[in-house]
Formats: sequence, C-alpha cells, structure tokens
Amino acid sequence: MMQLQTAQRKRAKIKMAIQSPSGGGKSFSSLLIAKGLTNGDFSKVAVIDSENGSSNLYAHLGEYNVLPISPPYTPEKYIEAITVCENAGMEVIILDSISHAWDELLDFHSKLAGNSFTNWNKVTPRQKAFVDKILHCNAHIIATMRTKQDYVIQQNDNKFKVEKVGLKSVQRDGMDYEFTLVFDIDINHFASSSKDRTGLFSNVPDFKISSETGKKILDWCNSGADNTLEEARAKIKKCEDMGELKQVYNAYIEWKDQLMDDFTKQKREILSTPELTNPENFSLNGSK
Repeated sequence: MMQLQTAQRKRAKIKMAIQSPSGGGKSFSSLLIAKGLTNGDFSKVAVIDSENGSSNLYAHLGEYNVLPISPPYTPEKYIEAITVCENAGMEVIILDSISHAWDELLDFHSKLAGNSFTNWNKVTPRQKAFVDKILHCNAHIIATMRTKQDYVIQQNDNKFKVEKVGLKSVQRDGMDYEFTLVFDIDINHFASSSKDRTGLFSNVPDFKISSETGKKILDWCNSGADNTLEEARAKIKKCEDMGELKQVYNAYIEWKDQLMDDFTKQKREILSTPELTNPENFSLNGSK
C-alpha cells in the first residue's frame, strides 16, 4: 500500500566522482578525501586499481589496501571487486578509474553483429548493473574519470568553425548525474564542484583537495536523521524523572514514531523508581 512520508535525509555514504585530464591528480586527491572520510584510518580504504598500479605511487600517505584488476575491464569485474571490498569491511572504496569500464563496453558494442542501435540493448543492462552496484554499496565510493577536450562545430555567416567547449568525462553521457558530488580538477590541481547536492562546495573559489575536504564530507554524511535519532536515544536514557522525559519528548516530537519504544522503555524504568511522584502527569501522546 502506497503511503506518503515526511521527507528526511538519513545518514549517507557519499557517492562521488573526481574527473580531470591525465596528470590532474585524481588518484592522489581520492586518497586524501578517503583519509578524511576514515579519520585517518587507511586500513579501511581500498583502491580498485585499473591504472597499472598507479595507486601504489602514494603509499607514503599510509597503509591503504589495493585491489588490482586487469583487462578486460568489464563492469562485471568492477562489481566483483566492489563486493570483495565490501566483504572485507572497507569503509571507503576508490574506483580508479571507471573510464576503463566504459571503454570496454564501447569495444564490446563495436564488435556486435547486426543493428548498431538495437545492440545497445546488450550494453545498457551491464552499465546499469554497474551503476546500481555503486549507488547501493554500503561504503563510501570515490570514482575517478578521465576527461578529454570536447569540441563542437559552430556555424557563423555560412562558415564553420571548430570550438572547444570544455572537458568531457570518458564515461557514458549523464554518468555524473548519478553521483551526489562531482569534483573537476584542472591540470594545476585546483578543484571545483560541477555537481554538489551537499551544498558544501557550491559557489566557492577553486581549491586544492586535502584530508579536510573528506572530513567536511563525512560530517555532512553523518548529519542525517539517523544521527538525530541516536542523539535523542542517548538523552532519553539519561532521563531520571517524568519531567525530564517529557521535555525530551517535546524536543523530538517529530521523531515520536521512531522513538516510541525508547520512550516507553524509559517510562517503565522511571515508574519502577519508588521516589517517583505524579507519574500520571505524562503520557506518550503528548497530553496530560
């Protein structure tokens, strides 16, 4: 049965992308963000490396984990690698890079016999399964993507001119829309956000990524409803009389359905105390 619910942001695992041309610092920046996301515990970070071991170049940062994968870079191989990292209890998984997965699918498509348009029906489900695995992963995901210069042909007074229109990521069109946060890094290693649902990096000057960037993202991830509920539960357990319990109840009235069991348990605990007076002055429905 369908039922409307009040919108609320729960605690989240960030799904973000970093895109830049070769040499922009995607791998290094990803590790710095991962450091912030884990409060410096690199043992909880894994890099799925399809860049010929480039992630090992930054071993001086800490003892993070590396899972190398080799050609062919199929979406199924990435999915398997993500599962391995999840089962190992990794908190941050860096996919460096997912451009190889798209190159592999384009190569697969080019070799299919028959109608090129209808053959996309054999490609799209594989790409979708890969994207779904990223979005539903129970760890933070940082995916890197290579970019290349994009061009368009402009017509003016019957003359055609090729113009640069910026950088285009090597992945399926619209892939950046799947992520909560997307950083673009230029060749000088300065970052800007081309997509930011967190609101942390919108309309700010270009910056260099550091572990503090990851800490900001972690704070945002932990500021959802689940965190509010945990704070409320801690306060409920500390209540020693019905007056305190009612104050907490009124303070978290919007979470009453989720917290009702906690209020009921603590009420019983308080009522079992001999010193309690006037217990009838409090009811769980908010009325006397």
